[in-house]
Amino acid sequence: MKLLTAVIPCYNSEAYMSHAIETLLTGGPSMEIIIVNDGSKDNTQKIAEEYQEKYPKIIRVISQENGGHGAAVNTGLANATGLYFKVVDSDDWVNEKALRQVLEKLRELIADGNSPDLFLANYVYEKVGAKRKKVINYRRALPKDQIFTWNDIMHFKQSQNILMHSTIYRTKLLKDCGIQLPKHTFYVDNIFVYQPLPFVKTLYYMDVNLYRYFIGREDQSVNEQVMIRRIDQQLKITRIMIESHNLMQIKCKKLRNYMIKYLSMMMTVSSVFLIKEGSEESLAKKEELWNYLKNYDKRLYKKIRSQILGRSMNLPGKFGRRVVEVGYNITRKIYGFN
Repeated sequence: MKLLTAVIPCYNSEAYMSHAIETLLTGGPSMEIIIVNDGSKDNTQKIAEEYQEKYPKIIRVISQENGGHGAAVNTGLANATGLYFKVVDSDDWVNEKALRQVLEKLRELIADGNSPDLFLANYVYEKVGAKRKKVINYRRALPKDQIFTWNDIMHFKQSQNILMHSTIYRTKLLKDCGIQLPKHTFYVDNIFVYQPLPFVKTLYYMDVNLYRYFIGREDQSVNEQVMIRRIDQQLKITRIMIESHNLMQIKCKKLRNYMIKYLSMMMTVSSVFLIKEGSEESLAKKEELWNYLKNYDKRLYKKIRSQILGRSMNLPGKFGRRVVEVGYNITRKIYGFN
């Protein structure tokens, strides 16, 4: 059995997919690399098949009709045979040295009978034009180099949310929790990270800069103007996350508080872009989103509204909207996203 399955969802990825593949290949025969060609119109399929022919014991190519990022991840998970599972987007890559360190640590943990449900490592914003690369680590938020549970987690800063870039889940856990990402929808990575969290019993954090998150293309899904145009998809993802768990019934207080904080971030992001778009229709959608949360779970609504981010999203009038925009711009500069 393979140690780690890495799934690369590809759509018209001919210009950059080779970099992702080459860095993952440095993991050697312990790796299973599944390239999912999600209905590409360029040479993605040809490039993928060339790699499969060259590395038949490591690389598998699966082609499907276009279903979006979520459908490609679903296909990868359904076909994964590795003990652990990671998604690597086709325009991103991994650090080769860090990958070898992670694989070696996973081998050690499995040999000791202590393999965690969720393995975490750092990621780096590889932003176009940025002189300094912003590293997102989990120091002072998670215990390092040991198996731990949710009861052991510490304080997460706003920049330290657990994202898809930092996660390596046990494959069986993902399959057992029944995760299915929606088709033809962006921002599904939030569901991928968030939904399995209550099923995770043990974790391990390794302080290495594994994932390199490329950011800065004008057509990228996290580009600000693209996010504003696709705000309805962001709203859809946020509603799915609201409905995925009854957070107030999660027994572990630290996990519950972390998930509330994550959901608060999603509510904030949705609200910010609706405010920045500025039309009456968008402002009405913001009110509708908050009312949706209130009607779904009044206690959760109050919890999120009571947080600083939640309060700032609901300041009245033009002054309130201006406060949100200024805060967003400062946060973006500090954390290096968009």
